[in-house]
Amino acid sequence: MALNMKPYFGKKGGVTVSGGEPLLQSKELVPFFKRLKEEGIHTNIDTNGRILNHFTEDLLDTYADLVMLDIKHMTETGYEALTGKRNKDTTFTFAKHREASGKKMWLRYVLIPEVTNKPELLHQMGTYFKDYKTIEKIELQSYHKLGIHKWEALGWDYKLKDARENTEEEIDAAVEILKNYFKEVKVN
Repeated sequence: MALNMKPYFGKKGGVTVSGGEPLLQSKELVPFFKRLKEEGIHTNIDTNGRILNHFTEDLLDTYADLVMLDIKHMTETGYEALTGKRNKDTTFTFAKHREASGKKMWLRYVLIPEVTNKPELLHQMGTYFKDYKTIEKIELQSYHKLGIHKWEALGWDYKLKDARENTEEEIDAAVEILKNYFKEVKVN
C-alpha cells in the first residue's frame, strides 16, 4: 500500500508508524522498513522509547530516518503517576542510543498544567537534552480532554479528568523557556 501512495508523499512525506507502542512489533518492522528504504521512502517511528532490544536497535540504526520520541515526565514520581510504569530512564537510554546513531530525532512533550507544564521541569528537560545534536525540534502538545469519553466507554479510570487545559499565556511561557535549549519549538 505504501508503494502505491509514494506519489502523494512529495519530497518530505513518507511512512510513520505509531499506535500504542509500535516498537512492541520491532522485529516485524525491520523487514517492512527495509523494504520502504529500498524504495526510497522516508521512514519515521513515533514512540515512547520504552523498548530497546537488538531488533529496535537495528531498526533505529539502519532503517528509521526519524524518531519522534515522547517524553512523558522528567521525574520518576511524575512518570509513574502518568504512565503507571516505573523507570523513566528507559526513555532516556533510548534517546542516548538514538543520539549515538547520529540520526534525526524530534522530542514530543504534552503540556499538562501543574503536572508537566512547570518551569522547573521544562528547564530540567532543556538542560538534559541541550547538547544533543540529533534533536531537530521539540513539539509541544497542549493538553486537552477530547479522549476522556473513550476511557469511560472502556470502564477505565481516567487519571487526568480533573486536569485543566493550558491558557495561551502558559503555552507561551513554556515555549519561551524551551527556546533557550532547542533549535525549534513547535506547538501542535
